Amino acid sequence: MAWLRLFSRTLKSGKPIVRSLPKISSSSPKPNPNLTTQPFSTSFLITKTPDKFKKKRKKPESARTKPVQHDSTRLQHFESLVTRDAHLRFLTRSKEFITKQPDRILRLDDAGKLYRELGFPRGRKVTRYIPKHPLIFQTYRHSDGKMWLGFSDFMEDLLEEERALMDSMELDRVNRVRKLLMMTKDKRILLSKIHHTRLLFGIPDDFRDRVGKYPDYFRVVTGQDGNRILELVNWDLNLSVSELERTFMVDEDKARRAFKFPLKHGIELELEEKDTRKLNQLNTLPLVSPYSDGWKLDVWTLEAEKYRVGIVHEFLSLTLEKRASIHHIVEFKDEFSLTRQTYQMLKKQPSTFYLAGTEMNWTVFLKDGYNGDGVLIRKDPQVLFNEKLYKIADMQQMDNDSHPIER
Repeated sequence: MAWLRLFSRTLKSGKPIVRSLPKISSSSPKPNPNLTTQPFSTSFLITKTPDKFKKKRKKPESARTKPVQHDSTRLQHFESLVTRDAHLRFLTRSKEFITKQPDRILRLDDAGKLYRELGFPRGRKVTRYIPKHPLIFQTYRHSDGKMWLGFSDFMEDLLEEERALMDSMELDRVNRVRKLLMMTKDKRILLSKIHHTRLLFGIPDDFRDRVGKYPDYFRVVTGQDGNRILELVNWDLNLSVSELERTFMVDEDKARRAFKFPLKHGIELELEEKDTRKLNQLNTLPLVSPYSDGWKLDVWTLEAEKYRVGIVHEFLSLTLEKRASIHHIVEFKDEFSLTRQTYQMLKKQPSTFYLAGTEMNWTVFLKDGYNGDGVLIRKDPQVLFNEKLYKIADMQQMDNDSHPIER
């Protein structure tokens, strides 16, 4: 066969059947300097959790917005009074500011810039706010072509009524100021502080001019900084009886229940709640009179705390509405020897005090001054007048007999 003959010849000739491949050099070729290799990029991979999948952390509430009371302890009738005050702040401030202006009028252009002094909400135009209270304010165009803001004739009559009321209550207000002076450390208060808190106690705006009528009670001196200071002249034993002492004389058990000063004891006692309450009441009495020299006590003693609690209690009992804001209490911080822990001190006495509002701007109520529905038990004539004024502020028109008509 032909292919066998060809195969045998090839074997005899010694020629290779398959041509050998060229040898490859073991040495690596010279790298090309123009070619550079880059590291592998992972930029296209998602290495972080997208914001939409992240668990959002709750921002801690600030003291400006955090309520003092938890929902379980909140008393709505007290909270609503604080809300009402915020709503009618414009009325109180506008009445005070415009009354001091010449002829009790103010240019409307200036009123827009004085929103803080007038108590109007920031960012709202006064020209849009005033028409909502036609029985209180009125605007008119003067001969100079400018618009002016003033009180309505009805409001002017109310102001005269209030003036007569303050004149009739002057002696009562004088005694309130005397009691305030008797509670202070040095028996003296800056006249500017009394003026700043005058609405709390129903003190007239011109009280600084009226004190000269009572030389047996007051003395006005000038301090080193030029400020006028009101000093107490004579101590009155009849005025040095606190509201707590009067309550104790009538109902001793009520006075015991009013405050809570826990008695420190070992855990191993394992007392029941009823026994613990009785044990704590051992610390309640005796109370320390706010008209005593309690400011001399060591600040962190139990007696000193009783003294400060009594001071705040008596201070609130002297107010018309049995309540005061943090700003009013801080005003007399030095005179009453109060500490920075006043807020915590009041929170420890929930049977007597109720704190409404936020942690930064709170109002303390004297609970004994209110009934279960949050209504004052004894209303001062000035309080009755204020309530009438608040009611009129939200009315729109008068009837034929010149009586306000509710909305």
